[in-house]
Amino acid sequence: MKKLSLFSLIALVILSCSSSQNKNKNKANSNASVETYAQTITAAELKDMLYTYASDEFEGRRTGEPGQKKAIDYLKNHYVSNNIPSPIAEGDYFQEIPESYFNGNIKASENVLAYIKGSEKPEEIIVISAHLDHIGISKNGDINNGADDDGSGTVAVLEIAEAFKEAEKAGFGPKRSILFLHVTGEELGLYGSKYYANEDPIFPLANTVVDLNIDMIGRVDPKHEGGENYLYLIGSDKLSTELHNISEEINKKYFNLEFDYTYNDDNDPNRFYYRSDHYNFAKNNIPVIFYFNGTHVDYHRPSDTPDKINYEFLETRTRLIFTTAWELANREERIIVDNKDSYKPVHAFGRRY
Repeated sequence: MKKLSLFSLIALVILSCSSSQNKNKNKANSNASVETYAQTITAAELKDMLYTYASDEFEGRRTGEPGQKKAIDYLKNHYVSNNIPSPIAEGDYFQEIPESYFNGNIKASENVLAYIKGSEKPEEIIVISAHLDHIGISKNGDINNGADDDGSGTVAVLEIAEAFKEAEKAGFGPKRSILFLHVTGEELGLYGSKYYANEDPIFPLANTVVDLNIDMIGRVDPKHEGGENYLYLIGSDKLSTELHNISEEINKKYFNLEFDYTYNDDNDPNRFYYRSDHYNFAKNNIPVIFYFNGTHVDYHRPSDTPDKINYEFLETRTRLIFTTAWELANREERIIVDNKDSYKPVHAFGRRY
């Protein structure tokens, strides 16, 4: 009996050591994976997509108009070609929004949705959003291509989706589900995100962990000209202290961008916190981060063209958002909402122009 007990003890020690080594190995593999798949996001691919998405062919992507229909087809075809499914139904990537929802002033339009199902907590949802529309054609016939606003955010979401898909194919799929949400009607009053949140949330809002919203991340504003890479972050601490801390930790560990919180001030006269699609999640007590490069002289002008994008900055910013989403999707516990009702409701959405 003593010999058996000693053998059992030795076996237990060996198993324990092996288990510990496997956990450390898995952790190391996980850390290696996020960097590996972040590097699949490249300036060259972002540039190639944006030169198409913000071309004259798309006629400024005004909500309900033919150019916007070309835009949603482009997005759908991208997801189909990368075998990233829709959460609505097989082959159906469009969340239809009727003309009546726009108070009769805009033709019917569509959000575009794709997703990757979580491997362990599929019912919990990480939303990565950007608006697919822009302001269309000016009265004098000039096309407002909207390369930065929000072509940059749109192609960033596409690249992030590709990176998560590559990870999934290699056995590193996210624990939580990732929803890639391209919303329409932002420029006219945040209609697409409002429709998703208020009328038809494909995934229950109670199960939605966070919205990472990307709206203009391809340029440099006058304040930061000639400086290092940066981003304005808005809303990261409004509802979840934990989200803000994770965001800071990811940046310091992997990127070390300058995070500028100027527009996060509750007294910011620009009121950007209320002026992009994350707001429709925040008002439902869902933590958000709004990623933004600030305005510039080409904002809402025909001169917002792809040749003026800083693709090196865009690449790093997109990798940052992907890495943050990776952490939020794969951590053991969902982030805690510890500051409910911290947002300040407004009676109307701030117009973008």
